[in-house]
Amino acid sequence: MPKKTSDNPVAHKSILFAIKILQAVDKLPRTTAGLAVGNQLVRSGTSIGANTQEAQRARSKKDFQNCLQIALKEASETRYWLFISEKSGLMKCDDLMSDLEEIIKLLSAIVNKLKNS
Repeated sequence: MPKKTSDNPVAHKSILFAIKILQAVDKLPRTTAGLAVGNQLVRSGTSIGANTQEAQRARSKKDFQNCLQIALKEASETRYWLFISEKSGLMKCDDLMSDLEEIIKLLSAIVNKLKNS
């Protein structure tokens, strides 16, 4: 795992989540809908971890906060695509959604704490 990740719960969880997203997308049907939704899920679902990892090397508190806010926005987008996947019948998303909600709660708490300090 990337440096500092094992000591950082949100970074660790977001990396594991990205791996689960990749595995889930590989099981989607190779239809127009499956490919379109899968592409979006890969982009937003893996971006969460990329941005939390980038935050680990932030040059300032503001940079750190910005990286985590982007990760939170990507998590919200991923929630949307998981909802679409579930409601359209492309795949069951209960476990992914549960993992994502945990990541969103962690990111939200950190971002809110940074805003209030």
